[in-house]
Amino acid sequence: MSTSDGSTLPRIAFVLGDYTGIGPEISARILHSGALAGEARLLVVGDVRVLEQGMRDAGVSFAWHRVGSAQSVDWSASSVPVLDLGNTDPVTLERGVVSAESGRLTGDTLAFAIEMAKRGEVDAITFAPLNKAALWAGGWKFPDEHKMFAHLLGHEGYFSEMNVLDGQWMSRVTSHVSLREALDLITAESIEDAIRLVDRTMRRANIAKPRIAVAALNPHAGEGGLFGRDEIELIGPTVAKVAATGVDCRGPFPADTIYVKAFAGEYDSVVAMYHDQGQIATKIRGFNRGVTVTAGLDTVFTTPSHGTAFDIVGKGVASTGALENALRLAAQLAGNASAAKRTENTAAA
Repeated sequence: MSTSDGSTLPRIAFVLGDYTGIGPEISARILHSGALAGEARLLVVGDVRVLEQGMRDAGVSFAWHRVGSAQSVDWSASSVPVLDLGNTDPVTLERGVVSAESGRLTGDTLAFAIEMAKRGEVDAITFAPLNKAALWAGGWKFPDEHKMFAHLLGHEGYFSEMNVLDGQWMSRVTSHVSLREALDLITAESIEDAIRLVDRTMRRANIAKPRIAVAALNPHAGEGGLFGRDEIELIGPTVAKVAATGVDCRGPFPADTIYVKAFAGEYDSVVAMYHDQGQIATKIRGFNRGVTVTAGLDTVFTTPSHGTAFDIVGKGVASTGALENALRLAAQLAGNASAAKRTENTAAA
């Protein structure tokens, strides 16, 4: 990998994901290609033995060197810096299956990277695919990694995951909960929080005035109350309230057609009411290219929208597209955040 020493390039903690999945392979292929040279400074955080397994899976080889800390990295070096935690022995883990031990170690590695971010040693964290069931079984008792991140950061307030694909920023009011529970969580406050978070996050990505569509909850947007009055009594008034403050949001629109319009370019984002309402449309559009962002936290987190792909582990055929996109988006978001801070500091001085 050819590494730039540009002092303004974002420093990204690059976590290899769950060892039992395709994360090590696609991480190694990206590092070998140097695809992010000139866009970000990548510091691999994990176990060198996992990285070496990824190199074997991908059929690539490149120079790397151990570093003792993020502060000690010589960014002018041509080899890949690795902060070797020495915590994951590939020999002890079966691949291509859900592993509680691998889930525990994946969580430990992410927690280490988060501590680095809290100390200001890295500007963002990008992680290759992990497995939520493995994390849970390994002792990280959170329904998803996003709630784990918020807990470790001591975050209070609203946050959510977003999916980014082909310029579209898809979000949702509720996420990893049962559909029955989601219905109770769809309130005026949660809808407003979701819309405002989308607007704020997209502006951070240099989209000056995001065009946001809000999906309905019921079929045909309730068909004028025939299939439910949520759109009339709850969603519609909330969208109008937020729009009155200057946010370009509209809706509610029938969920079975709004994504067609969004991907045709009429909107920059769709806010779904629940997880699958948006995920099905987005993943059909481009399963291997989408990026998941944890929006609303102080630290930038990005990852591929796809999972660990146990069925192709070790075959050397996994696509790097989504992980490359995740790294680029992390660099963009972190770079913009750093630029904004510099501007604020200059203004204050």
